[in-house]
Amino acid sequence: MNNFLRHWLRLALITLLFLAACRQAEPIADDSAGADSPTAETDSPAYLDPALPIEDRVEDLLARMTLAEKIGQMTLVEKGSLPPADARTRALGAVLSGGGGAPRINQPAEWLKMVTEFQEQAMATRLAIPLLYGIDAVHGHSNVVGAVLFPHNIGLGAANNVELMAQIGRVTAVETTATGIYWNYAPAVSVPRDIRWGRTYEGYSENTDLVTTLSRAYLVGLQGDDLTAVDTLIATPKHFVADGGTSWGTSTTESFQIDQGDAQIDEATLRAVHLPPYPAAIEAGARSIMISYSSWNGLKKHAHDYLINDVLKEELGFTGFVVSDWKAIDQIDPNYYTSVVAAINAGIDMNMVPSEYDLFIETLTTAVETGDVPIERIDDAVRRILTVKFELGLFERPFTDDSRLDVIGSDAHRELARQAVRESLVLLHHDGDTLPVSQETPVIFVAGEAANDIGIQSGGWSIEWQGRVGNITPGTTILDAIQSSVSADTQVNFNRFGNFERITDDNGDPLMADVGIVVVGERPYAEGVGDSNDLSLLEGDLAALERIRARSHKLVVILISGRPLIISDILPQTDALIAAWLPGTEGQGVADVLFGDYEFSGRLPYTWPRHMDQLPFDFDNLPAGGCDAPLYPFGYGLQTADTSPALLVCP
Repeated sequence: MNNFLRHWLRLALITLLFLAACRQAEPIADDSAGADSPTAETDSPAYLDPALPIEDRVEDLLARMTLAEKIGQMTLVEKGSLPPADARTRALGAVLSGGGGAPRINQPAEWLKMVTEFQEQAMATRLAIPLLYGIDAVHGHSNVVGAVLFPHNIGLGAANNVELMAQIGRVTAVETTATGIYWNYAPAVSVPRDIRWGRTYEGYSENTDLVTTLSRAYLVGLQGDDLTAVDTLIATPKHFVADGGTSWGTSTTESFQIDQGDAQIDEATLRAVHLPPYPAAIEAGARSIMISYSSWNGLKKHAHDYLINDVLKEELGFTGFVVSDWKAIDQIDPNYYTSVVAAINAGIDMNMVPSEYDLFIETLTTAVETGDVPIERIDDAVRRILTVKFELGLFERPFTDDSRLDVIGSDAHRELARQAVRESLVLLHHDGDTLPVSQETPVIFVAGEAANDIGIQSGGWSIEWQGRVGNITPGTTILDAIQSSVSADTQVNFNRFGNFERITDDNGDPLMADVGIVVVGERPYAEGVGDSNDLSLLEGDLAALERIRARSHKLVVILISGRPLIISDILPQTDALIAAWLPGTEGQGVADVLFGDYEFSGRLPYTWPRHMDQLPFDFDNLPAGGCDAPLYPFGYGLQTADTSPALLVCP
């Protein structure tokens, strides 16, 4: 009986080991399309040997992969649509958090825990290929509560400080990688030519040279000198190419007007205005580039073989991988199969699905099996993706520990953001006498909803995709900054509507402020939701401005916006007007300049319109003067000793 029992125990053990081995390979389908079959496993596969050249490691791993594993590497899924186990069963190459794609508790430690859970599933696959986790950390690690939020790119364009850009990139990489994320969908290297576009603030400038210089510096900051370092990540210049050159009314997406529209320009313009940031980024080491939703003269860029294969990969020599935008290949054709075939053959290496990943995997598998997508194209895409993963050192370091979480939102990082705010401010209008405001000013009235709202001053892509009004994350509002900058004897009164009727002097008469400060501007938006053919100030802001004007000897207007707004009508009421753009969490930088601790140094990165009928500008034929000329030219900016030219009265 004992021998019989031992026999069955031995048989059971063998059976369990066999089943376990089968289960490990079970998630990945057999390679029925003729791709290389997995070679016999060894104790130490060559691709796991860090001493070997990356090219050798890639080829060894590629030879071991089934078609299903290869297509899995080409699939990028949004975490909200993905049970973590599916990262294993589909052998996925990458996962992302879309705008607002936070864990249930939006705290840095929970972000790291979430990313780690997905990575654990990837490392449990047959070949243990680590995944890339991506995110839009477009002005700091901007989805994470507690992270420092820098000014959006439009403000950094006004600052025009190359060294500062590299430092911002470095801080963003440090905070982002602390949560286990090593892929950033930034910088936007758009050259916006029509400020009605809802993504204008994501562009540093309308000027190609300025965009090229600043985006390159930021990319170098993100990627550092060594991609394998624990605190560096890969950047993603976007959106290739001419996303800032689309025409109003050409978008076919929802209610969008210009975002995702058609760039109706010739190739000479595309190459002169919109292409230059890309060779500069590639020369600086870019390893991932995202394609634009938009079209070029009617053809979606995700299906543009000439632009992706001929120009980007061949002419510019880009050897990293090309990633699609969010569900963008679906827009190529009403037939999904046609869209997939067109996009992959045009050079898309990784598809941001972002939710229907099984459909994409099945569709691309069929396309390979039928010969509509050559296996050589699949191998090229996967080779590019694996190369970048090896360059990042993910195979040696797939996981991130929690030792660096305390750097997120640190005082040093906030101080850098405060400097960026200071340098981004542009003084547009000044009577020569109002600024700087004395810290000893007896009475200051502050009005405007944007004066005391972190969400408004941060704009879109802040904690949530569209951003949100309110105290969305720790930071210093402009009101906080004003209150902390003045003397103990200064009386600061705040009412967001500008209602100060109940504030009286010792005689019971209405109290007049020595200085009134009203903070006006846009409410948060992102992408095509922000497309607008009306860039006027909000009625509520105008009402607050009128009320505070009536109760103040001097009036300072601070404009919070993601683009130039129409301000011609309010200029006669103001003594000073400051463009503060979307400064992010560190509003103290505004007060630093307002009260004279620092001088204004920002210069306009965009031409400022006098009225809406001027848009879009014909930059080759801008009038130099008169009512048809812009209100302020590109590069304009005053200092506190300056007095604005006399206002031109136009009908």
